[in-house]
Amino acid sequence: MAFGQSAGPAASHRQVAELLELLQNAGHADFKDARGPMGFNQRQAAGRFTADEAQAVIDQLQQAEYEADQQAQATGSSERKQEPEPEQTEGAPKRNGMTDEERAEMERAVRSASTKSLVLEVRRRGWIVTKPK
Repeated sequence: MAFGQSAGPAASHRQVAELLELLQNAGHADFKDARGPMGFNQRQAAGRFTADEAQAVIDQLQQAEYEADQQAQATGSSERKQEPEPEQTEGAPKRNGMTDEERAEMERAVRSASTKSLVLEVRRRGWIVTKPK
């Protein structure tokens, strides 16, 4: 392998574009701007990544975004008034251990969550997520 060459297949244009978008969301102007804080080498600072390197950095940045979203939600929810939980009535039907109110609350939370948050949570649980065609 020649000096400065990557050890693997090059990242796709889609991966590089997604990586640049995530870096910009994190507050960096471009790859060169992110070189020091992200620990990129000279090749990576020029926007050249292997597929594995790009995926690792994408996962790292998505995890950081997910944790920031969770922190913001936790801060926002602790500031809201805590409403008392309605007591379970004996007549309320339970499916899969959830009342209808609990199920509706969960569905509202999922619908209101951003796509990125949902993708990050699914990936955190070990699933693979791809964009629809």
